[in-house]
Amino acid sequence: MALKASIYKAELQISDIDRNYYHSHQLTIARHPSENEERMMVRLLAFIRHADERLKFTKGISTDDEPDIWQRSLSNEIELWIELGQPDEKRIRKACGRAEKVYLYLYGGHGAELWWEQNSNRLGSISNLHIYNLPPEQRDELSILAKKNMALQVTIQDEEIWISSAEQSATINLQCWKE
Repeated sequence: MALKASIYKAELQISDIDRNYYHSHQLTIARHPSENEERMMVRLLAFIRHADERLKFTKGISTDDEPDIWQRSLSNEIELWIELGQPDEKRIRKACGRAEKVYLYLYGGHGAELWWEQNSNRLGSISNLHIYNLPPEQRDELSILAKKNMALQVTIQDEEIWISSAEQSATINLQCWKE
């Protein structure tokens, strides 16, 4: 018998001062059996950073031809393709050919640094690719917020992200490795 996805609910109140975006989102997040809470929360962080009414979680980890999150235009073209982790160069190049903008969020600590060291020369010339790293200590702060039912207040200003629940909070400063 195959394992089923774990379902999480997130109520987000987002105040993104940098983008002048103020909106609430009610999200249902399916956490694949092979995905841990840490990765799921990085996925939620990527959603928060690009929040829009047309931004959607995809089948992600279980599908080769879809990212973790994407945003499609009204004419069904891919505006944003958002990946997590350390995908291979071929996957990134394919995404960059299909989407207007591609964002990659690394979160693996030293492993992410090694991945970037190995791939920076080959990926550095791709103009629509943006790469950010989430430092391990901030990833751990973010992971503590994971609950089956989350009510999170989010403020983004000067690229700093503050996320808080009734019990805890996290401050996120993503490292920009390629803009």
